Amino acid sequence: MREYMKFYIDGHWVDPVTPKSMDVINPATEAVAGHISAGSKADVDKAVAAARKAFETYSKTTREERIELLQRILAEYQKRFGDVAHAITEEMGAPASLAQRAQAPIGMAHLATGIEVLKNFKFEEDRGPTRIVKEPIGVCGLITPWNWPINQIACKVVPALATGCTMVLKPSEEAPFSAYIWAEIMDAAGVPAGVFNMVNGTGPEVGAAISSHPDVDMVSFTGSTRAGVEVAKAAAPTVKRVAQELGGKSPNIILEDADLKTAVAGGVRSVMNNSGQSCNAPTRMLVPAAKMAEAIVIAKEAAEATTVGDPNGNATIGPVVNKTQWEKIQRLIKAGVDEGATLVTGGPGRPEGLDKGYFVKPTVFANVNNDMTIAKEEIFGPVVSILGYNSVDEAVKIGNDTEYGLAAYISGTDMNKVREVASKLRAGQVSINGGGGDMTAPFGGYKMSGNGREWGDYGFHEYLETKAVLGYAPKQAAE
Repeated sequence: MREYMKFYIDGHWVDPVTPKSMDVINPATEAVAGHISAGSKADVDKAVAAARKAFETYSKTTREERIELLQRILAEYQKRFGDVAHAITEEMGAPASLAQRAQAPIGMAHLATGIEVLKNFKFEEDRGPTRIVKEPIGVCGLITPWNWPINQIACKVVPALATGCTMVLKPSEEAPFSAYIWAEIMDAAGVPAGVFNMVNGTGPEVGAAISSHPDVDMVSFTGSTRAGVEVAKAAAPTVKRVAQELGGKSPNIILEDADLKTAVAGGVRSVMNNSGQSCNAPTRMLVPAAKMAEAIVIAKEAAEATTVGDPNGNATIGPVVNKTQWEKIQRLIKAGVDEGATLVTGGPGRPEGLDKGYFVKPTVFANVNNDMTIAKEEIFGPVVSILGYNSVDEAVKIGNDTEYGLAAYISGTDMNKVREVASKLRAGQVSINGGGGDMTAPFGGYKMSGNGREWGDYGFHEYLETKAVLGYAPKQAAE
């Protein structure tokens, strides 16, 4: 049983102003795995005050000092790698294999990438007589989700540190264990007091206090579009910058000349990964209408090869994060059946043999149209919807016919056609033929998938203000 009852504020582990305990549930067993404290506005006030004070000195540190700090954090993270991976499996149900090969390693990847970007990042640029200066924005509120807990912490904390900002982190109350270890890593690395602060709690309490705080200069939020709207509303009166990475309903367009078996099976596996709990999952698979029957056979086989079970065992996927998510997914699966989509495999209820834990059957629907609930709403579970199209133009139209615009996927052998389709898709990141894995590629969305970008050098810009110094280099007097 984990007991993480203190917050990390001003370089110390401190008790909450008003003690209040929250249970953390292991989604594979439905048992209490530990406890955290639920913070309040008073705790946020303390953390923000510490960050504001620390900003006066940390914002003036040199590039070299910040590189050295990030290198120390990376070294400490490597020491705690196993602890981080184990915590992620326990708190949100990621299979141990996924935690070891992806969930935990991505924290190191963001640190290493941030170090390399910082080495050559241009904080100053001269344009004739004007100097353009990039300066740290100030105190940053970082609100992170449970589905890729360390990924989202690292891709916010690293650029904030690299650019000279101070911060208050509110990790998800659903997955706080790995965040607590992250805070221990920051402490062990000698991050200056007040530069990094962490307060646990709920969105309506701690998240709202951060978003509305007059001494917080920017908020970076990752989560649902619904919650993102509330963050933006809370931030509006203080006119702070808000960077958001929100929901998605990403199209996966499989062109006529694609290797259908590879593309369909790969698309299904991509959705099933992390139990479907990825905002950029390719959940709407678009195939040529004439190949629907063939695609159904391939998708069924791929989904039924996805084993579900104990995340500490050999299962492909574990549970979804909590009862609320499980019930939402069940409701949406039922909507797919009720609205007339073809249930290829899976469906409502737990997989056979699993009577406890928030496990979902790997599910595939076919003959879906874009007006159906399962084609419009973000399910955030292991559910694929297959839609047919009769022309490439129709495929693009269907792909763009969503309020989201986070990611899109295309498979095909005619690269001219593939690139043409990519140019027409309204999404922040487009993957061609399974291309991916670029830690420097900007990540973020169009439309209701958010604003701003994370990862690599694009992520740095969210934490910087731009100052133009006119007449910095006066013209030489005429000879």
